[in-house]
Amino acid sequence: MKELNIRTNEAGQRLDKFLGKYLAQAPKSFLYKMMRKKNITLNGKKASGREILSEGDQVKLFLSDETIGKFSGTEAVDIRPHTEKAGRPELNILYEDDQTIFINKPAGMLSQKAKPEDISLVEHLISYLLDSGQIQQEELRTFRPSICNRLDRNTSGIVAAGKTLAALQELSTMFRERALQKYYLCLVKGNVTEGKRISGYLSKDARTNTVRVCQEKQEDSAFIETEYRPLASGGNVTLLEVHLITGKTHQIRAHLASEGHPIAGDYKYGDRTFNDRLKKQYGLCAQLLHSARLCMPVCTGVLSAVSEKEITAPLPELFKKICVDKGVM
Repeated sequence: MKELNIRTNEAGQRLDKFLGKYLAQAPKSFLYKMMRKKNITLNGKKASGREILSEGDQVKLFLSDETIGKFSGTEAVDIRPHTEKAGRPELNILYEDDQTIFINKPAGMLSQKAKPEDISLVEHLISYLLDSGQIQQEELRTFRPSICNRLDRNTSGIVAAGKTLAALQELSTMFRERALQKYYLCLVKGNVTEGKRISGYLSKDARTNTVRVCQEKQEDSAFIETEYRPLASGGNVTLLEVHLITGKTHQIRAHLASEGHPIAGDYKYGDRTFNDRLKKQYGLCAQLLHSARLCMPVCTGVLSAVSEKEITAPLPELFKKICVDKGVM
């Protein structure tokens, strides 16, 4: 018999989902059969699997050690040696509480894995939580802290993450439903003299990992809306604050390029000659696009600590230096 006590990080999910993670190799039919026969119980009672788990709940597995071992599969892999080998950075933490953490991601770091062997911000986050004792290795079998918004590899700035399942769910819903306000800073080619709210449709080419902006709706296209205002201009460049209203792949980069104001350093959608000059002068290898400000709405429950909070992230040093040299900061 195995007794499992539900912890904060595991609360908020359905019992059958929890069991599916803990006994990852077991067929779903086996799990439901064991619940029907009361070989798996919740708080001493028969369970259907649809129950939402709360902290302090007790799940008992009246199964042999051999059966549990067979269906558990491998233990949660300790990722710390992998992040250390990859050169674990010291996370630039902007804000942290028991439920959430907001990190200033540097350009060049993946937000999430693109390939199984990748080491991304998620892996560095989990390593940090393990090292600081905020999560235990055993807990990773049933819950893995993760991020709620993704930035392109070469875009820097604010990434929000949930330390608990409940916080991760709430934050992810806010991003999906656009309940919070996201503001970016970027340096673009040309002199922009007035702010503008622009819209269109975005079509994605999965083969080339690029997007195209058009004014008429196309098959499989998505509506996009972006708002920007100039902060300062000089030397044929403008520092813009961009309000990302919708949040689609490469939206800001492609949308501004379609307006004739590509982002500095963006070779995928930008001006190669313009970018080459900046690369030669400054060694610039990434687009100057930075998620600078996140404004939270009124929050309750697990997110009450960040209710109406404004999270800000300072500009990377190279971004700041170029802006100073160009006279826009």
